[in-house]
Amino acid sequence: MYITFAILILSVIFFVHGKIRSDIVALCALALLIVFGILTPEEALTGFSSTVVIMMVGLFVVGGAIFKTGLAKMISSKILAMAGTNESKLFILVILATAGIGAFVSNTGTVALMLPIVVSMAASGQINSRRLLMPLAFASSLGGMMTLIGTPPNLVIAEALESAGYGRLTFFSFTPVGIVCLTIGVLVLIPLSKMFLTKKEDKDKKKKKTKSLKELAGEYQLSHNLYRVEVKPLSLLAGKTIVELGITQNYNVSILEVRRVSSSSRNFFKTMSQEIAEANTLIQSGDILYILGEFENVQNFVEATKVELIDTHKAEGKVVNQSGEMEFTEIGIAEIVLMPNSKLINKEVKDSGFRENYGVNILGIQRKHQYILQNLKDEKIHASDVLLVQGNWTNIARLSEDQSEWVVLGQPLAEAAKVTLNHKAPIAAVIMLAMIVCMVFDFIPIAPVTAVILAGILMVLTGCFRNVEEAYKTINWESIVLIAAMLPMSLALNKTGASELVSNTLVNSLGGYGPYVLLAGIYFTTSVMTMFISNTATAVLLCPIALNAGMQMGVNPTPFLFAVAVAASMCFASPFSTPPNALVMGPGHYTFMDYVKVGLPLQVIIGVAMIFVLPLIFPF
Repeated sequence: MYITFAILILSVIFFVHGKIRSDIVALCALALLIVFGILTPEEALTGFSSTVVIMMVGLFVVGGAIFKTGLAKMISSKILAMAGTNESKLFILVILATAGIGAFVSNTGTVALMLPIVVSMAASGQINSRRLLMPLAFASSLGGMMTLIGTPPNLVIAEALESAGYGRLTFFSFTPVGIVCLTIGVLVLIPLSKMFLTKKEDKDKKKKKTKSLKELAGEYQLSHNLYRVEVKPLSLLAGKTIVELGITQNYNVSILEVRRVSSSSRNFFKTMSQEIAEANTLIQSGDILYILGEFENVQNFVEATKVELIDTHKAEGKVVNQSGEMEFTEIGIAEIVLMPNSKLINKEVKDSGFRENYGVNILGIQRKHQYILQNLKDEKIHASDVLLVQGNWTNIARLSEDQSEWVVLGQPLAEAAKVTLNHKAPIAAVIMLAMIVCMVFDFIPIAPVTAVILAGILMVLTGCFRNVEEAYKTINWESIVLIAAMLPMSLALNKTGASELVSNTLVNSLGGYGPYVLLAGIYFTTSVMTMFISNTATAVLLCPIALNAGMQMGVNPTPFLFAVAVAASMCFASPFSTPPNALVMGPGHYTFMDYVKVGLPLQVIIGVAMIFVLPLIFPF
């Protein structure tokens, strides 16, 4: 028992110190529990198979897909429109929206769904996301107190009261308590978040290292000379490859990309695919071609090949409304600067071999602050020229491998990661809503963890990520390992009798001072224990003690049990006390002390309020 206490105290010290990563501290604590024989290896590894941990992994993937498809940006823009330029109003809207969802969906699921939305919203509104993410996690727990299914401790005490013959709690029995908690939470978090969560971002992070894709396209005036044409059934282009047509040589224009509607029979899943215009690209009837060139040359091309010049406001297919602007979903652009000894120097663009060897096109040349954008095929390449190239993101990344010939400016893959797959947003929305429905309604025979796993898999299979690797990158493994390694600590405390010792001592020492003192003792004991073990485990442990204490004093035990449920859920002073707290730790760049500064005052204030509020709602 004493060894377990010592390991727990050491872990807390290192968490507070913050010099060692929290997941490493948790793993070291787990290893010590095994070394001292407190837990068997099988028991110690149960956290990694916990449904909570598996759900967190799946929800990271779902949240990543919501961000990658641009769905987060769409939702956040709606909230931003409601809030206007008032940051306090936005803060309150985020808290209320999160609490509203948290009343019906698990707090972990709520945070995972809201996290990408809030991050996107903070970026769009130029607000420090640190101020919103921790309150977001706290709001999910506050909302969980609104309903019977909001958080597991609510279900634990409901079952205990019914078994003891004190009646059945209804779905909204917790609502008055939840409203009080939420009101206190909003009033306390507004000043605390301003004081402690508005730390200035690092100057290095604020510095713009690379040009954005839109800035790059604007710099080379691509949209000024970019036209769209549609290939009609009678067009001379249909059924031929680009190399057979000799378009550049004959018409002095360049085909940059080909877009075509997917062949799916279901309208909802139809998407517009992007393909780089390569020499062997076969042009089909109905294709949309993006043409770069002077308008006069484009007109000659349209007349000669019997294609139709598309109005800039016309939609492409029935998929998404396009305005003729370049999109960078599958195809991107980047700048490369030639090395002084490059073999390409003095070669004409048409002989450079970029398209044949790397699958990329040269769209423009920057030479001594001048931009060469027309008649590129006959232009000779000079030393220190900066070339604007276009191609698939993977092909652009391949250019970085040949550092002897040129240097790729900026970080093309990083820019690609910022591009959202907007045409997949409806699919992501349907998957997300289906997951929420399965988690909310008990009559659907799908467990919440199963719903999350299926949602994560569907996000990948339906193309809401460019590839599987991108989905893996959305998972915050530090948070996953932290929770998985700390979960067995509750098992160690129970197994050694440490939890029982604390609980019995509490009841024996405070029972004689009246119901209010005992209520306070039960509440704050639960609150402290939840900082180190899961809220569900704490509720299970203290629920029978609170029930027996009330019955022994001859008073209604309901407020004591509600004290256990509220204290177990309202734990904010530690990043590993609840999964939502851990979920936002990485994205918000929070330290252990950030949770203490903001979460501890909130936790104490709600605790003091509950000691007086609970007996009013549920009299002794």
